[in-house]
Amino acid sequence: MRRMMLVGRSESGKTSLTQALRGERIQYSKTQSISYHDVIIDTPGEYAENKDLSAALAVYSYEADIIGLLISATEPYSLYPPNVTGCVNREVIGIVTKVDKEEGDPAQAETWLRLTGCQRVFHVSSITGEGVDQLLSYLVMEP
Repeated sequence: MRRMMLVGRSESGKTSLTQALRGERIQYSKTQSISYHDVIIDTPGEYAENKDLSAALAVYSYEADIIGLLISATEPYSLYPPNVTGCVNREVIGIVTKVDKEEGDPAQAETWLRLTGCQRVFHVSSITGEGVDQLLSYLVMEP
């Protein structure tokens, strides 16, 4: 299975997705530092939100085969600039989280992820399990 690093702002669903991918019970837990979970690298949202901390994402990305950019379907804006995936020397996929939320707009979140350069975008809900199996299957596939 390929190792994936999850990147996104605080409360975008990185830790919940990590728990869902591992088949664990979903419980909120604030990630304070880079956390390794088998083939998932969970990063604090502050690393993506703060330019002074963002260099750490570049360093830790070398330990991953795939970078997963997360945007919640409930986000009012995108944290990522257009075409940001061009400066990453790993495969970058988009992951729209919280697709089960009635107030969400998964299509808008996917549009933002495609603007970053993500060619492949997954829609998931860590709570209902929607899309989690498809993402797991993708991680198992050979590149």
